[in-house]
Amino acid sequence: MILGMSLATFTMVHVVISLVAIVAGLIVMFGMFGSNRTPGLTAIFLLLTILTSATGFLFPFEKLLPSHMIGILSLVLLAIACIALYAMNLSGAWRWIYVLTALISLYLNVFVLVIQSFLKIPALTAVAPGNPPSGPVFAVVQGLVLVFFVLMTIGAIRRFRPMPAFA
Repeated sequence: MILGMSLATFTMVHVVISLVAIVAGLIVMFGMFGSNRTPGLTAIFLLLTILTSATGFLFPFEKLLPSHMIGILSLVLLAIACIALYAMNLSGAWRWIYVLTALISLYLNVFVLVIQSFLKIPALTAVAPGNPPSGPVFAVVQGLVLVFFVLMTIGAIRRFRPMPAFA
């Protein structure tokens, strides 16, 4: 039992939180290209991405795993993104710091989604067996995801110039 839920139920809740966070994050990312702050959706993205990383630590484990390291890194990046957005109001360098940390956090969530997809979807497991998955197909997919996020992050840093928020 985890938080009063069976492991299967908790896993489903964790996956749903992760998927909603990814969808919200992608919408926020594309909104950055039009300098759209999307405050409500941004809050959902940040909160659910924090929950995704935090709930990952509640699964039973015996030793520190690479997934835990990704979770720690993501939580640190999300803390910086929240400071940049909510405490520093994107002023000066905090604008690009926010974009960079938020989108790296989104990338890490998608990175894990790709790994889990190759582990759980039989057709993908067949072309990239192992735990963690390996092989050229897996490498190409992860490479394409990385290139996509590098390009999107550079574009968002260059184009995200939101109007100041007034308190």
